[in-house]
Amino acid sequence: MKDLFGKAILDYQQGNYTEDITTSTSISEEDTLPLPYLFRSYDEMPKIEQLALQLAKGKVLDVGCGAGSHSLYLQNERNLEVTAIDVSEAAIEACKLRGIHKAITADVLEFSGQFDTILLLMNGAGMCGKLNRIGNFLNHLKTILTDDGQILVDSSDIIYMFDEDEDGGKWIPSENEYYGELQYNVSYKGEHEEPFNWLYIDYNTLQNAAHASGLKCELILEGEHYDYLAKLYK
Repeated sequence: MKDLFGKAILDYQQGNYTEDITTSTSISEEDTLPLPYLFRSYDEMPKIEQLALQLAKGKVLDVGCGAGSHSLYLQNERNLEVTAIDVSEAAIEACKLRGIHKAITADVLEFSGQFDTILLLMNGAGMCGKLNRIGNFLNHLKTILTDDGQILVDSSDIIYMFDEDEDGGKWIPSENEYYGELQYNVSYKGEHEEPFNWLYIDYNTLQNAAHASGLKCELILEGEHYDYLAKLYK
């Protein structure tokens, strides 16, 4: 991986903002992700993210923290003890420059500790890539979650993106086991990232996966565009 997301985040933090990230998926055309959006304030965040940040408690692990906007709010405005982790070294460097006290380059599947809140925001469960990996993913999160802790995750049901067939059902390509499995492409400043797998998981499928891992799953909020916030707990 060229870590183009991380490079873009660090460029913006260091005052080298000249262009945005370009993204596309296996089912959608090119789109622009404005870098300032990754550095948004609490007031600029969607309601789902705002609610998740208000529900956060105790020791918090912000998984796939990116530019660290969620961690920064929890640390500075809510005075919570936050650990921000991301696989991107450049993104973590930007987090440190922004003043996040505990920012670590790490893969959550290799991370240990005990946390009262685990945040998986901006479709954080997407890092599983494939639905058949979510069981191992949730099983690991369970080992680093305190007994009365919570996992706050948002995602979207992307069934709306598929065309209807003659019978009024949805026409879904058969190469994937699950319609929420996408190939994701990122470009930045003339460079192209290797395509990677990304997962959007509908709430019922997440609920089933949670139950299979011995976790309870609760729908907290439904957004305006097929998105939702859920809470998983022991």
